[in-house]
Amino acid sequence: MGKSSRKAKMPRHNTANDAITKSLYMPNDRKLLGARLIQRTRTFQYFIAGIISLTTLLAYLPSLWNGFVWDDEEYVNKNLIIQSFNFDLIKSAFLDFREANWHPLTWISHAIDYAIWGVNPVGHHLTNVILHALNTAVLVFIVIQMLSIYRSRTEMQTASPWLTERGVLITAGVTSLLFGLHPIHVESVAWVAERKDLLCAFFFLLTMLAYTKYVNVIDNASIQKTVKIRFLREHYLFALGFFILALLSKPMAVSLPIVLLILDWYPFKRIHSVKNLWPIFYEKIPFFSLSLISSIITILAQKAGHALTIMETVPLSKRLLVAVKSLIAYLLKIILPTNLIPFYPYPKDISLLSLEYPLTIILAVGITVICIVRASRERFWLSLWFYYIVTLIPVIGIIQVGAQAMADRYTYLPSLGPFLMMGLVMAWSWNRVDDLRIKRAIKQLFAISAFMILSVAMTYLTVEQIGMWKDDITFWSYVIEKEPYSASFVYNNRGIAFDKMGRFDKAIEDYGRAIAFNPFDSEAHYNRGIAFDKMGRFDKAIEDYDRAIALNPFCADAYYNRGIAFDKMGRFDKAIADFQNDCDLGDRDGCNKLWISRH
Repeated sequence: MGKSSRKAKMPRHNTANDAITKSLYMPNDRKLLGARLIQRTRTFQYFIAGIISLTTLLAYLPSLWNGFVWDDEEYVNKNLIIQSFNFDLIKSAFLDFREANWHPLTWISHAIDYAIWGVNPVGHHLTNVILHALNTAVLVFIVIQMLSIYRSRTEMQTASPWLTERGVLITAGVTSLLFGLHPIHVESVAWVAERKDLLCAFFFLLTMLAYTKYVNVIDNASIQKTVKIRFLREHYLFALGFFILALLSKPMAVSLPIVLLILDWYPFKRIHSVKNLWPIFYEKIPFFSLSLISSIITILAQKAGHALTIMETVPLSKRLLVAVKSLIAYLLKIILPTNLIPFYPYPKDISLLSLEYPLTIILAVGITVICIVRASRERFWLSLWFYYIVTLIPVIGIIQVGAQAMADRYTYLPSLGPFLMMGLVMAWSWNRVDDLRIKRAIKQLFAISAFMILSVAMTYLTVEQIGMWKDDITFWSYVIEKEPYSASFVYNNRGIAFDKMGRFDKAIEDYGRAIAFNPFDSEAHYNRGIAFDKMGRFDKAIEDYDRAIALNPFCADAYYNRGIAFDKMGRFDKAIADFQNDCDLGDRDGCNKLWISRH
C-alpha cells in the first residue's frame, strides 16, 4: 500500500508543477512576464546608461579643443541664415536647399548654437558630444526593452537560455559601449557639420524606443480587429512625431519604416504569417508616406546642389559593385577599426575582373545564406543583418552623392546591427563562463577587466582619431598621407587652409597638385589666382582667372577678382569690362565696383 500510495502522489505532484510552469509562460501572461523583467532591470538600466554615456562624454572631451574643419565654415562661419534667430531663419530652413541638403531642424540647431556661442567652436563641438552621449544612453533602454519583449513573447523551451536578465543587461551594456566609444563614429561627432547625423540618430532612436513601448501594450490576438484605432495610441503618436523630427534632421531616416517591420518580424514576433502581415504593414503607412515625401525633397535638393553629377558618368552596374564592396568594407572597419579616413575616393577601375569585387559579393551572399540557415534556430542574426543592409541602402552609393565611395559617418546608425550582434555574443560568452566552476569573485574580476580593456582600447583609438580633426591643415594632411592619390579637391582644400594662414607659397603648391590631378578643376585655378594676387603677382593671377573663366563662364567671383587685378595693374578698361560681366551674373559687389569705376 505504501508503494502504491507513493506512486499515486508522484504524478499529481509533477502534474501540478508542470501546470504552474506552463502557466507562467501562457500567452496571456507573457506580457506580464516582460513587464516584470523590465521592472527588475529598471534600476540597473539607468545605472548602465549613466555610466556609459558619461564615459562617452569624457572620451570626446578632447574634441572641444578642435576648430572648424572642412564644411564647418559653410554650416557656421559663412552661413548668414543661422546668424539671426527669427522668422527668416525658419522660412529659409524649410524652403531653401542649402549645401545640397534639406534638413531644417539641423539649421535651427546650428542657429541656437550660434546665438549662444557665436563662432566659438567649443560650444558647437560640445553640443555634438552631448548629443552623442544621449544617443548612447537611449540605446541602452532600447536594447533592454526589445530583449524584454522578446523574452516575454517566447516560450521558455525555445528562448535562448543564456539571455537571462543578466544576459539582457550585458547585451545592452556592450552594445551601447561599442556605439559610444567606437572610433568609426568620430567623424559624426568631431565634425560640427555632421550635427545632422547626431540629431537624426537621436530622434531615430527615440522613435524605436516609443515603438517598443507601443508594441509592449499591443495584444497580437486582437490586432486585426483594432488596427484602425491603434493610430491614436499615445506611444504610436510619439513614435510618428519623433520620426518626423528625424526626417527634418537628415533624410537618412527614410529606412525607419522597414526597420520597424524587421523588428515586428523579430524579435517582437508580431508577424507570424502573410495573413497578419497586412494589418501590421497598415500601421506603417503614415511612416512610409513620410519617407516617400522626404526622399523626393532630398533628391530635388541634391539635384539643385549638383551633388548627383557622378551618376551621369558611372553606370548603375558599377555603382552596385561599389555598393556591395562598401557593405563589406564598413563591416570590416566596425570589427577592426583601423585606417579610418574622412575621405575615401571613388574608385576609377570598377570591374568584376578585379578580385576585390567578386570576393566581396561572395562574402555578402555567404553571410546572408548563413543567417538564413541559422534562422531556423535563431532569427536574431538574420534580423540584425537585414537591419544593417536596410539602414545603409540610402547612403550605400546606388544613388551616388558626392565624390566619395564611402564615409565613416554613414555607419552611425547601421553599426547598431553589428554592435548588437557583439553584445549578444558577449552575453552568450558570459553564460558559458558562468557555468564554469569558478569562484564568484574571479568571475566578477573577469567581467570588470573585460569592460575596462574594451573601454580603454576604444577610448584610445577614438582620442587618436579626434586629434586628426584638430584643424584644416592637420585634417587634409592626414587624408593626403593615407590617400596620396586622392581627388583634386583634397589638395585644393588644403591649399585654402594654407592661404588662410598666409602661407601662399604652400597654397600655390597644393593648388598646382590639384590642377595636375584634374586640369579641368576651375575652382583650383581660381583659388591659385587669388593666392598669386595676394603675393602681388598679378600677371600669374590673371592667367589663372582666365583659365577658371574658360572652364566655368558663370563664375562671377572670377570676373570680379580679375577685374580687381586689372585695376591694380592700371588696365582700367579691362577692369570695367570684368566688373560689367560680374554685375550681369547678378553679383552686387561687381555692380557696386562698376559704378565706382565709372564715377
